Amino acid sequence: MKPSTETGDKTGRFRSKSLNRLDKAKRLFFRHSCAVALTLVLAVSPHSAAAEEIVGRASVIDGDTIEIHGTRIRLFAIDAVESRQSCTTFDGQRWPCGREAAFALSDQIGSRTVRCQPLDRDRYGRTVARCFLGDQDLSAWSVANGWALAWARYSTEYLPQQDKAKSLGLGIWSGTFEDPQAVRKRN
Repeated sequence: MKPSTETGDKTGRFRSKSLNRLDKAKRLFFRHSCAVALTLVLAVSPHSAAAEEIVGRASVIDGDTIEIHGTRIRLFAIDAVESRQSCTTFDGQRWPCGREAAFALSDQIGSRTVRCQPLDRDRYGRTVARCFLGDQDLSAWSVANGWALAWARYSTEYLPQQDKAKSLGLGIWSGTFEDPQAVRKRN
């Protein structure tokens, strides 16, 4: 009996190794399939980098930030003066340019629908997006009317609008102001 047990053991071990290899292949295939499926789910998820448009009525937070359906959105490639910031006219009068920038954007949008194309997230977790009122790019409008600076670090697209607003003395260009980045660093 001993010889048949040994033969049985060898056959059993052989079958066991074969089944283990087959199980390993199945597990590897299953893991790979799960990884592919997860990648596909994330690619079409609205929380992915290429998220769907955000459309709706916007609330203005400040001169370069709006909110739609609870999502904070930073307008692409512009930097508006801070809400608490003041500017000075050329004749020395101080005025609340930060609040005026927010009011101007709010008046421009009114109760109309805004459509935003998400591009990224900023360090504060806000969605960075190109936002439109009809066909009008809100970043371009803000810069063209002197309520925000073109942020060339992210795009030079709005520099012509900034040059024109500056030459016409519109908005913050009607006097002097501190760069919004410097105000944020100081506070």
